[in-house]
Amino acid sequence: MGKVSDVPPDRAEVFDVEERRIAIYRLDDGFYAIDDICTHDGGPLAEGEVEGDQVICPRHGARFSIKSGAALTFPAITPVQTYPVRVDGEDLLVGIAD
Repeated sequence: MGKVSDVPPDRAEVFDVEERRIAIYRLDDGFYAIDDICTHDGGPLAEGEVEGDQVICPRHGARFSIKSGAALTFPAITPVQTYPVRVDGEDLLVGIAD
C-alpha cells in the first residue's frame, strides 16, 4: 500500500484502495489503519488532531480510537472500520476483506 517512511509519527497518511480512503497512523507501538471517514458526517478523519491513540474529527470533534475504531465521544456513535497493518521491510501491507 505504501512505505513506512510515508507515514509521519502521530499523523496519518491517506491511501486510496479499492474505492476506499484508508488512513494509516504511526503510533508509538506500531501502525494502524482506519477508514478516513467520520461515521457521524463523513468528515476526513486524517485531517483531525491525534491525541495519544485517538483521532479527533476536524468537523464536529467526535473522537475515535485509532486502534479499535470505537466511537468514543458524541456526536459519533458508530465505530469506524479498522484494518490490520503488517510491516514487511519498508512496505506497509493492509488487510482488506473481499
